[in-house]
Amino acid sequence: MIELLSDPAVWIGLLTLVVLEIVLGIDNLIFIAILAEKLPPHQRDRARLIGLSLALLMRLGLLSIVSWLVTLTTPLFSLFGQGFSGRDLILLLGGLFLLFKATAELHERIEGVTHAVTGTAAYASFGVVVAQIVVLDAVFSLDAVITAVGMVDHLPVMMAAVIISIAIMLWASKPLTRFVNAHPTVVVLCLSFLLMIGLSLVAEGLGFHIPKGYLYGAIGFSVLIEALNQWARRNELRHEARRPLRERTAESVIRLLGGRTRGEPVPVGAAAADADAPVDEPAFGIEERNMVSGVLSLAERNVRSVMTPRADVSWVDLDDDPEALREQLLDTPHGLFPVCRGSLDQVVGVARAKDLLGQLLRHGRIDEGHGLRAPIYVAESTRVIRLIDTLRGARGQLALVADEHGTLTGVVTPIDVLEAIAGEFPDEDESLEIQQTGPEAWTVAGSADPHLLEQALQTDGLASEDDSYTSVAGLLLDRFGGLPAAEAAWVHDGWEFVVTGVDAQRIREVVVRRVPVALPEA
Repeated sequence: MIELLSDPAVWIGLLTLVVLEIVLGIDNLIFIAILAEKLPPHQRDRARLIGLSLALLMRLGLLSIVSWLVTLTTPLFSLFGQGFSGRDLILLLGGLFLLFKATAELHERIEGVTHAVTGTAAYASFGVVVAQIVVLDAVFSLDAVITAVGMVDHLPVMMAAVIISIAIMLWASKPLTRFVNAHPTVVVLCLSFLLMIGLSLVAEGLGFHIPKGYLYGAIGFSVLIEALNQWARRNELRHEARRPLRERTAESVIRLLGGRTRGEPVPVGAAAADADAPVDEPAFGIEERNMVSGVLSLAERNVRSVMTPRADVSWVDLDDDPEALREQLLDTPHGLFPVCRGSLDQVVGVARAKDLLGQLLRHGRIDEGHGLRAPIYVAESTRVIRLIDTLRGARGQLALVADEHGTLTGVVTPIDVLEAIAGEFPDEDESLEIQQTGPEAWTVAGSADPHLLEQALQTDGLASEDDSYTSVAGLLLDRFGGLPAAEAAWVHDGWEFVVTGVDAQRIREVVVRRVPVALPEA
């Protein structure tokens, strides 16, 4: 024994053999991890411990009868001129077993077979899993022991190498199992390795020797590619984590509903696709997706993006003639009016049209001391979610919107919030701001909401991310860098925006149509 410990060649052989035993045991360890996954969580550690302990005992037992192992290479019988020894039969049967198990596991994962019968997961029997581990240990142990016998001449060195290698694998078994279970692609890769190893065992059992270097080279290259894939996936997840959780959740919901999320390309030639080609019907209709999208975007939108702008506000001037006021109230379909004196910036209160008409009929004038409600102001930068709370407490009253300087910039009502979710609800004196005039052709008012236009066109990138504009006219002013001339065109995401109505102050009308896609010649 002292001679062995003092011999450098023995230590070099021990180190080399430990490395080889670990390499030869990795496939054993991986398959134990895959089999242990089928057990309930509280039994998996025990299965790994039993599996590796049995592997150790089998290796030590086989090493103790190493002289008998040598006789396994003696042919027992011949078939079609090919001699078969005991070792050949063990390798052949073990390889077939590996091919069967790896193929069954691959089929299960590729076909998406789940192990749930009802609401409770169905786990494999502990005894069945341990029995499979025993068979695998027998196959892998034979290969490892034969390698040890071929490399080292001293039995104590062989046993020491086996014990050290199994101890290292036992220490690494739980982290490896956790990693394999957390990465499904790694499981498929490992099963592919086992297929390749099973095939090599069958080939060796039939007398065709495949150099181990070829196998380990292929495995090493595959592991390198998978490592790069995992690295790229990790960087992608890190990049996604920088985005707000709300934005990621909203995109996931829209994708589940069948909609196209921000940044997804439009399929080239989709509009000119073969009419006879089968089309999968989405589980949710466009209207449903638009409404869900509208709800999810409310928290990101401010009052300025949903309000009725100052230029379109109908208001009552107390300085006007009573008869003119009566005609205005009868001709305007709105139910609530800001009541002002002289200008829209001098708000006295808010009143219902029927209350104002009642005062005109009874008293011939509007008394600002009776029937007027105190105005409710909100800042135009207020988020729509907070606006909903304000409107809920307003009991049917509209809210006046003011900018940072206190200037009234518009009014907002519950109907405006509803339109942000479900689309336009025009009054009797209004028309739809976004109207479809033909297949993939739209006429759009300059005051239209870019969010609603995104939904109509099933596109994105029209609404402002920094709230610098809130209308289609503002979008085009931003893109053109100023007021464009008539017939000026801008193309976005396969849609052409043509300015058809413009005056000295603003863009009034835009025509939007799909840009024809030139299909490649056959």
